Amino acid sequence: MNITAIILAAGKSTRMGSPKMLLPWDDTTIIEHVISVFAKAGVHDILVVTGGAREQVETIVQNCQKNYPVRSVFNKDYLAGDMLLSMQCGLRYLSEKGSEAAMIGLGDQPQVEERSVRLLLKAFSKTKSPLVVPSFQMRRGHPWLVARHLWKELIEMDQSQNPRDFLNAHTKEIHYVDMDTPSILADLDTPEDYHAAHP
Repeated sequence: MNITAIILAAGKSTRMGSPKMLLPWDDTTIIEHVISVFAKAGVHDILVVTGGAREQVETIVQNCQKNYPVRSVFNKDYLAGDMLLSMQCGLRYLSEKGSEAAMIGLGDQPQVEERSVRLLLKAFSKTKSPLVVPSFQMRRGHPWLVARHLWKELIEMDQSQNPRDFLNAHTKEIHYVDMDTPSILADLDTPEDYHAAHP
């Protein structure tokens, strides 16, 4: 499978009070941990969309290139704080590449589990569904996969819309993967979130 993981890491970290991607996680940083999870799960192409703390995050990405198949692209519109803009930035960057699908992951979701990523990759390979989305107790989570032929629609969405609107418009095309872990719903927004989740 030719899958690219797009890790959204362009946020301003306003509520956290310091750049989330740079915070310690285990013996590394949050963003490096997330990159490692996708790589170890079998994703052979990883694109990190940067924005806030750009220089530091891109330095980490460059250092990770020794061990992982990762690169970065800068979202010049990151100050708008819109997840859709970062997603569009990543998809536009990949539009000339050969990936058959993109896996949309969150840079501030170090709780993401290797086995969850593997299950999603397996489901996409088996079903060839244009959308593969994890679910925990009937709630959608991250990361999720979108096939290449739907990228154009995402790229052309305007800023009055969001990724949830896109998924709602394609409900009948979604293959849900039931997960037994709430980690697909987790992310880190505040210092309280971080301290509660930090290993």
